[in-house]
Amino acid sequence: MAAAMASAAERAVLEEEFKWLLQEEVHGVLRQLQDILKEASHRFALPVGGTEGPVKQENFMLGTSSADQVKGVLMLQGDALCQADINLKMPRNNQLLHFTFREDKQWKLQQIQDARNHVNQAIYLLTNRDVNYQFKTGSEVLKLMDAVMLQLTRARNRLTTPATLTLPEIASSGLTKMFTPALPSDILVNFYINLNKLCLTVYQLHALQPNSTKNFRPTGGSILHNPGAMFECGNQRYEVSHVHKVECVVPWLNDALVFFTVSLQLCQQLKDKISVFSSYWNYRPY
Repeated sequence: MAAAMASAAERAVLEEEFKWLLQEEVHGVLRQLQDILKEASHRFALPVGGTEGPVKQENFMLGTSSADQVKGVLMLQGDALCQADINLKMPRNNQLLHFTFREDKQWKLQQIQDARNHVNQAIYLLTNRDVNYQFKTGSEVLKLMDAVMLQLTRARNRLTTPATLTLPEIASSGLTKMFTPALPSDILVNFYINLNKLCLTVYQLHALQPNSTKNFRPTGGSILHNPGAMFECGNQRYEVSHVHKVECVVPWLNDALVFFTVSLQLCQQLKDKISVFSSYWNYRPY
């Protein structure tokens, strides 16, 4: 009898604590998440002067490659690469080539655009309810946290996992037509985001002769292709002779990645708290 009374009392206390969790603590965590993710979203489009308005342009010096083969300055404006000034020293003859973006061209960095869209979708999920809304069950909260975590994981993955491209895909991308003077036919370039870095890869190509005795093996998709990689484009076969990768750190991308990590931890902690209550009952109270 005493044990049953104790059990009933304990259950009543747990139910009150669970009710408080749903009605109070959940909303506190949601507010925290909204504040963090709004900061993250703002990082992707920093306005000039810190207020609403045009997005600030930032210049980044590319780190030098081995033997200073590639040097350059990139101008980033939110998710758009609006200028690139690149110097390339050809290893065969030490000829110096200089390329810049045409003034009428900008290159959209799809990774940044996608990451920001996922963040904004997470914010929408967190704010898409009345300010006085009360959660009735734990499963309702778990479902929301899972949806938010999915968007945040996708946002983080877009910055940490560059697309794998084949060399023909790089050769046929609009990026090759961005430069003035036009890129020589034996040069390919690719820009991508990797974590908090904006990366430029320059591929120097060697045209294979039709009577070449080399065993032609087309290379598949990759983030970074190595010397010796082969491909065919426009009835001409090529082999990559030299690869130069240079990069620059973009501080606000690092901020965004930190915000994603903190937000995912907050979501998981709230999920864990709700799951703890479920272990006290044989049936699913949420």
